[in-house]
Amino acid sequence: MPIFVVQRHHATNLHFDLRLEVGGVLVSWAVPKGPSLDPSVKRLAHRVGDHDLAHADVEGSGLGDGPGTVIVWDTGSYADLGDVDVATGLERGHVKVELHGHRLTGGFALTQTRMGGDEANWLLVKVDDEHADREHDPVATELTSVLSGRSNADLEHHH
Repeated sequence: MPIFVVQRHHATNLHFDLRLEVGGVLVSWAVPKGPSLDPSVKRLAHRVGDHDLAHADVEGSGLGDGPGTVIVWDTGSYADLGDVDVATGLERGHVKVELHGHRLTGGFALTQTRMGGDEANWLLVKVDDEHADREHDPVATELTSVLSGRSNADLEHHH
């Protein structure tokens, strides 16, 4: 099964990088506020360049993406929920996947909005399924790596 990764990237400002393994690369979006488990919350997701699969378990500080620290905030496998495969969905501007992570589970939809005339702008929304949770905000409460248990702050102090 293909993998997904969410990296918590504390650079000039904090954001989360959502990455889906598609066709041998990690198709990536920067999600400034991070994923939400509340289906009524739409999160901006800005599509960025694809990353190498080796990037999936990268953690550390000053990693060549400029300053800042990166932890693997969540990872796991994912299944395609869309009418078409993810590669085709990317071209058409709508991707629906079921995540099997430590913190993110269930369906998530990514829809290209081209807000402000920018085709890199997508929206990330939790599908309203049994894993939806309007009370728990994991982005606010879960601050550590699911791989190493370290936080971004831990990495900042150990150069």
